[in-house]
Amino acid sequence: MIGAEKQTYENITVERDGELDSIVRVTMNRPKKRNALSLSHMEDLIHAFTQVESDRSVQAVILAGNGPAFCAGHDLKEMLGRDHEFYRRTFDVCTELMTKVQAIPQPVIAEVHSIATAAGCQLAATCDLVVAAEEAKFATPGVRIGLFCSTPMVALSRAVGQKKSMEMLLTGEFVGAEEAGRIGLANRVVPADRLRSTTRELARKISEASRMVVGIGKLAFYRQHEMPTSEAYAYTGEVMSHNATLADAQEGMGAFLEKRQPGWQNR
Repeated sequence: MIGAEKQTYENITVERDGELDSIVRVTMNRPKKRNALSLSHMEDLIHAFTQVESDRSVQAVILAGNGPAFCAGHDLKEMLGRDHEFYRRTFDVCTELMTKVQAIPQPVIAEVHSIATAAGCQLAATCDLVVAAEEAKFATPGVRIGLFCSTPMVALSRAVGQKKSMEMLLTGEFVGAEEAGRIGLANRVVPADRLRSTTRELARKISEASRMVVGIGKLAFYRQHEMPTSEAYAYTGEVMSHNATLADAQEGMGAFLEKRQPGWQNR
């Protein structure tokens, strides 16, 4: 369980919210490297999200960055002059990280205070929700250094659509926070002094629902997203039918009809 035995990481910190124990805050903590994603950094994040996944008391996760950047992408110093095997491992671990973020039942909210570039933009786009400060910027600038942001394009194109994602990938230009909100890359854009409180309030709101039901919905969302419409309806109809039989669904419907607050059992 998170917090039962304090896990120490080299590249990140993990802590419970001071007032809401159901929220976990994961902070990338390589400020001098602008939170660049080295192999060990990504492995720390995968381990932390795996720990969260198995902790039934956690209902939401906030992913933040310490220092001048949210995340500046892959660690280029680590990548320079390596062989194909190293690059393949790097991008495989990156894919494992992105997959893990969307696979855990708890919603993950990116709290983006500054720049999120390349794999850092990918990481933000992969998170279930994004709250951005007005100063935040997003970009996939790999084309400018000869390394096209091919893996970041997967998350980016699914978040903002074909034309805008292609523009970002081909030009490498920054997208400001307001535009990120308009194109669907950010859910909320707020002044910097309200960033943490806004993100926390969003996590708190999520935590009011049944953890089990939220987890079912998150999994179903990503599974149906790439299905043809008829297949998606068949799949989600089955998901809802199963969901309706659960104790929390029966409790929630009953509480609504009786005009009272539900008592979730997470089963």
